[in-house]
Amino acid sequence: MTAQAETPAPAAIARRRRLRANATIGGLIIGTLITVALLGAVWTPYDPLKIDILQRFKPPTAAHWLGTDEFGRDVLSRAMSGAATSSWISLLTVTTAVTGGTLVGVLTGYLRGWADRVIMMFNDALLAFPGILLALGIMTILGANKYGIILALGLAYMPSVVRVVRGTVLSIRGREYVEASQVMGNSELFTMARHVLPNCIAPLTVLATSMFGWVLLSESALSFLGLGVPPPAATWGNMLAAARPYIATAPWLGIFPGLCISVTLLGINLFGDAIRDRLDPRMLR
Repeated sequence: MTAQAETPAPAAIARRRRLRANATIGGLIIGTLITVALLGAVWTPYDPLKIDILQRFKPPTAAHWLGTDEFGRDVLSRAMSGAATSSWISLLTVTTAVTGGTLVGVLTGYLRGWADRVIMMFNDALLAFPGILLALGIMTILGANKYGIILALGLAYMPSVVRVVRGTVLSIRGREYVEASQVMGNSELFTMARHVLPNCIAPLTVLATSMFGWVLLSESALSFLGLGVPPPAATWGNMLAAARPYIATAPWLGIFPGLCISVTLLGINLFGDAIRDRLDPRMLR
């Protein structure tokens, strides 16, 4: 028995080290993204919208660290401005999806009845569509603008939040402390806010972290397709779209925005995995 009990120790130590490494690397990348986004919102080395024809297609130099684009605009400045725009859109979208999905999920999971069946039938129908496809359909109606993206992606990813929250609520609505709250005469609203909603924080934290990466990628895809923030405002997606005709003659125009998206998604995924393992009750042992 002792040998069996001690056998998992090396695996547990290795997993703990991997968890710590993922959290450290992911946290550093996300911290860098936040810093660059905040800095890009208030200051950039050059005006990201200023056209300078004499500086067109300059490769990376000491003056322009990431080179210039087809209009002579500094790529680094546009990447910093794009980080601010993409991060802000992703944050507002995740907030919209989590807030709306949590409200609907708690109500349907706790109250049940015919309203739960109707809402979940509609929710499951929305889940049948890929998020980016549903967002494309909504964007064709709303048009290409910043707030249209937030609303479209928020509605596209809200059904996932509803499903997760409802499942969590169903698993705890019959617990002793919830029944005790009802016996004590507390209102349904108080019971949901005091005893049910706090138990949804852990799965929502994991889901919101992963969703931030999904939304960032979807926003870049919409911008790449011309349905995102319209030019001349910079986002990583429309920078990639603008670089397509010049990928052979000026490869840095596509390499650097692509690296920004890839590295950011890597950091978010590593940090999300660390949070998931940390909050998973099965890992607490």
